Amino acid sequence: MQNDLDIEELVSQITDVIMSRLGSTTSECALYHDECFIKCPDRMQAIIADGGVRLGLSGAESEAARAVALYIDHTLLKPDATRDEILKLCEEGARYGFASVCINPVWVREAACALRGSGVKVCTVIGFPLGANAPDTKAYEARRSLFDGASELDMVINIGALKSGDYALILRDIAGVVEVAREAGSLVKVIIETALLTDEEKIKACELARDAGADFVKTSTGFSKGGATAADIALMRRTVGGQMGVKASGGVKDLKQAQEMIRAGATRIGASVGVKIIQEAIGKPLASNGHSSQSY
Repeated sequence: MQNDLDIEELVSQITDVIMSRLGSTTSECALYHDECFIKCPDRMQAIIADGGVRLGLSGAESEAARAVALYIDHTLLKPDATRDEILKLCEEGARYGFASVCINPVWVREAACALRGSGVKVCTVIGFPLGANAPDTKAYEARRSLFDGASELDMVINIGALKSGDYALILRDIAGVVEVAREAGSLVKVIIETALLTDEEKIKACELARDAGADFVKTSTGFSKGGATAADIALMRRTVGGQMGVKASGGVKDLKQAQEMIRAGATRIGASVGVKIIQEAIGKPLASNGHSSQSY
């Protein structure tokens, strides 16, 4: 009996210490850190409680900005991105009501935690940026990303296989990721890297993505020698018709370019300058947000 009492007292003391430390962290935390939005949820929850989008305007301009925001995958894929930058991206995603934030797989768990309840999806990249992984490697990476909380997967095809005419490998490459995504009810966007392809190869890549069951075709990684063009978007839209989404990514740097891509047939825009685009849409000047000017 005495031993039982001693154990209960010890457990109580340990619990008090843990709760005291958590309480101190919650009240004093001023910086982002791992599990920030579990221990210090106020920063995100205040935004979410306001309905996500806080553009500071009402009327036609604000509604137009909200409409543009729904096209944008707010993106940060640079290899030296820090935790603070990723969590700031998530805060901007919730604040402006973007379709998703698009990040490297290592950050998915934290982004999913940060964005819980916001309505903003977590998108990540598979086989990025070269697409040269084996199909089963991509399928595993997809499964792990979905487990961590991703709901959209942007995968890079095996570009060398496409240019070699090995279409069976391309189908297997895409279908493996699609199969995993379907189990989780998630979307797959297929990056074909248009800058490396002829028009005939672009068409074939889109057809293969469609045949493999993907949801979108996407122009670029942003890490090759060129990005999205309106001509490529129009070609991709003609190829897939209305059956699939088309994502313009790589080099979309402002509202004018985003609107050009949408007119050409894009249904999603991948950009690291999403906040700039929305500020332009509501006619407000943009203060520097510390992100890279490269648009992915």
